[in-house]
Amino acid sequence: MTTPSGHTTAITASKVLGTNVYNTAGQKIGEIKDIVLDKMSNRIMFAVIGFGGFLTIGEKYHAVPWSSLDYEASEGGYVVPFSRQQLEAAPSYSISDLTASDGTAARNESYEYYKVEPYW
Repeated sequence: MTTPSGHTTAITASKVLGTNVYNTAGQKIGEIKDIVLDKMSNRIMFAVIGFGGFLTIGEKYHAVPWSSLDYEASEGGYVVPFSRQQLEAAPSYSISDLTASDGTAARNESYEYYKVEPYW
């Protein structure tokens, strides 16, 4: 089965982690550092995108709704419909903060910030 954009619906996490993320202008904005799973609904809560910093020093981590990412083969990575400025202004977290409160705080804040329809 394929997604609306023609991609398969199943993918392993190992294939996702480390994949570059681009905006619609083709600018690399970061890479997927992790994904956070909602164990109760069997869904992906959000992707953790890291950008900025040097050798992970000063890197910021953003929770981005998984449904916002679309794999683009020509880029060899995911494309999000957000500008670099939107992402830079987005809430950022430490890795441990992303799963605090069972991840719901970061999830709710990210879905609200990016104006993405919640899955829950």
